[in-house]
Amino acid sequence: MDNQETTMPTKYDPQATETKWYPFWTEGNFFEAAGEEEKEPYTIVIPPPNVTGRLHLGHAWDTTLQDIVARLKRMQGYDMLWLPGMDHAGIATQAKVEAQLREEGTSRYDLGRDKFLEKTYEWKEEYADFIREQWAKLGLSLDYSRERFTMDEGLSEAVREVFVQFYNKGLIYRGEYIINWDPDTKTALSDIEVVYKEVQGHFYHMRYPLKDGSGSIEIATTRPETMLGDTAVAVHPDDERYQHLIGKKVILPIVGREIEIIADDYVEMDFGSGAVKITPAHDPNDFEMGNRHNLERVLVMDESGRMNENAGKYQGLDRFECRKQLVKDLQEEGILFDIEEHMHSVGHSERSGAVVEPYLSTQWFVNMKPLAERAIALQKQEEKVHFVPDRFEKTYLHWLENIRDWCISRQLWWGHRIPAWYHKETGEVYVGNEAPADAENWEQDEDVLDTWFSSALWPFSTMGWPDTDAHDFKRYYPTDVLVTGYDIIFFWVSRMIFQGLEFTGERPFKDVLIHGLVRAADGRKMSKSLGNGVDPMDVIEKYGADALRFFLATGTTPGNDLRFHWEKVEANWNFANKIWNASRFALMNMDGLTYEEVDLDGEKTIADRWILTRLQETIRDVTRLMDRYEFGEVGRLLYNFIWDDVCDWYIEMAKLPLYGEKEDVKQTTRSVLAYVLDQTMRLLHPIMPFITEEIWQHLPHKGESITIAAWPEVNEALMDDEAVKDVELLKNVIRTVRNTRAEMNVAPSKPIELQIKAANEDVLGQLERGQDYLERFCNPEQLDMQTDLAAPEKSVSKVVTGAELYMPLSGLIDIDEEIARLEKEKEKLDKEVQRVQKKLENEGFMKKAPEKVVAEERQKEKDYVEKREKVKARIQELIH
Repeated sequence: MDNQETTMPTKYDPQATETKWYPFWTEGNFFEAAGEEEKEPYTIVIPPPNVTGRLHLGHAWDTTLQDIVARLKRMQGYDMLWLPGMDHAGIATQAKVEAQLREEGTSRYDLGRDKFLEKTYEWKEEYADFIREQWAKLGLSLDYSRERFTMDEGLSEAVREVFVQFYNKGLIYRGEYIINWDPDTKTALSDIEVVYKEVQGHFYHMRYPLKDGSGSIEIATTRPETMLGDTAVAVHPDDERYQHLIGKKVILPIVGREIEIIADDYVEMDFGSGAVKITPAHDPNDFEMGNRHNLERVLVMDESGRMNENAGKYQGLDRFECRKQLVKDLQEEGILFDIEEHMHSVGHSERSGAVVEPYLSTQWFVNMKPLAERAIALQKQEEKVHFVPDRFEKTYLHWLENIRDWCISRQLWWGHRIPAWYHKETGEVYVGNEAPADAENWEQDEDVLDTWFSSALWPFSTMGWPDTDAHDFKRYYPTDVLVTGYDIIFFWVSRMIFQGLEFTGERPFKDVLIHGLVRAADGRKMSKSLGNGVDPMDVIEKYGADALRFFLATGTTPGNDLRFHWEKVEANWNFANKIWNASRFALMNMDGLTYEEVDLDGEKTIADRWILTRLQETIRDVTRLMDRYEFGEVGRLLYNFIWDDVCDWYIEMAKLPLYGEKEDVKQTTRSVLAYVLDQTMRLLHPIMPFITEEIWQHLPHKGESITIAAWPEVNEALMDDEAVKDVELLKNVIRTVRNTRAEMNVAPSKPIELQIKAANEDVLGQLERGQDYLERFCNPEQLDMQTDLAAPEKSVSKVVTGAELYMPLSGLIDIDEEIARLEKEKEKLDKEVQRVQKKLENEGFMKKAPEKVVAEERQKEKDYVEKREKVKARIQELIH
């Protein structure tokens, strides 16, 4: 595409532009990392979206930021790999597929494991297609030839290898853990399968007697049947009421077991009596406390929710039947002294509706301490992971320093099945990449691994590891930057870092760019229940991907949340139109200029020299800010440069030579216009890829696509400080004259007399060099510029840096009529000032009105007073 089209459609149509260029890019393989040895590699791996549904605004934001970096680095000449992929999302995906099966009147158990997995793979394929469609709509420059899925064969091999290595090093073990248990279907549930409902229940208040006979300690519970498994009573260490009891023993009623009174910060002093019963086998918080204090775990129920042998005389009773019986017995013994009505949130099984029982079960764990220590040590080295903004490093380190072992097994079917087998006769455990040789004597563990276990390997498992000789692993790992939200620093970022260190000996990425959450305009979290979510595809349909991307890239500073505003996206759509119209004008005046004819060495106007200098400054600042991930600032600089400098000033100034007679000056201005637009489109391309490609293809250019065009570099030879000073003075004069015309109701087309008193000869020289522009944009009938001028009568005077402007108005306006008009305006403003001040002096209003309303009234007062002062100044100028 070396020959550009010279005409552009009159109106910018984002939909037509955007659907045209994405296939062109992918078919041209512009996004593929070619592995060219002479180029330095640069790598980003996409945080893999879950195959549970369509992408939301958070994904759009996250991937837009990555695409900006990817497109920048590609243009800067790097061998850029941006690797796409998706996550199987065990819990979430299985829940969706099971819900679908329920609607069809069946269940995973009816299908069996293999058929169920087939069904889930079908779901995955359908949603993967949606996601790719959305990536395309957003314009993401992904290398699809390297797309991965967390359960594809290569990644599954990596998962097994990691599990086996960890197990052989003693870093993976089996242990007991509290899970959500459904006693009806006798299965563990993930958190997502638990539905919480407000239920009318009771608080049962009891007194446990102290062993030494000196009294008792009061506790309350909503589940009295679990008291049979109590192994301690806990109080807060700072609670003065119980200091003397810490370490003493109480006798557990009914059971007669001696249990200790312990101190733990988890206990809330001001809730209930400030003392709580601890049942480590039947409550997740008690389980954690039990681990801290090395308490015994006594399980008092079986898998069907019936009381077991540890429940003594209640053995065999259903848990709720046991509750009734036990409450009666405790009342008779005088232990239970009060039953209080209590509304509380109770977990129910999404599948069976049964009340979920927190239940002690054997699970697989990763021993986190040694892994965390290595990750903490890394942050003290020069080759550490750099967090942007750096405040998030503290968050990350705090979590690692207080780490707990990671429960990695899940009672699901969709996911990586745990590579552990149990011998059918001996119960021996075998862990390996493959089933044991005599497979018929072994049974594989039914559970799968936590989704985060596989996504923690994402930066290197996607590159071919565990084959350390794999081309991509050797060339593109470690990666350069990871872009993600602050909400998954613990779940994902930290796990990738310690897994990367453990298995590759290197940090998985140099930088982590952290962003916040996308919120609704009022600051609330977007959610289905609030109905305030916004589908990025709807935004694209209305305003185009470029407008959405510009908003996402520039809407906030790194690390902070982003509030979504439709009107801001619309403003960016207007910006795209402004760029389109300016480019159309330039093309219409280029007279078929070719790439070879672009020549910046000819005679340049002040405006040419000024815009070329401003362009170099913009290139320098944009490149510096891009490398610091300050995309908001990049957007602001580009917006101001394009809207103000290029469109509002340079294009207007360029009309003089373009419509003039001097052919050589005209040709140079065409070249400058072509060059400035070419370089500007390149600077804007990473943020707004579609419109920039469309315009660039119409400009005199060399090369197939802007996606692989070189990133602009500062050309010192084009810098001209004198031209900048000249044009800034001219702009000040022109702007002041235009504003004065507006204030005085003098139409821009009406010629005026303009006298300019320059502060010195240098300023006079500047004004004379720009005389053509002053005559064109100020439209003076007569222009007088000197260093020595007296202010004429009945003239408006204005001061700009380096000069005073005088505009005699007697012939232009009826001065008496204008004074009368201004007096009326002043009267109106007097009344407004009086009204607002009266309100602000009213004590009743000031006491009752919300702070926001008072602030608005104060702002009104300020605005009215300022307007009135301006009107008074204009009246004075006309009278004298």
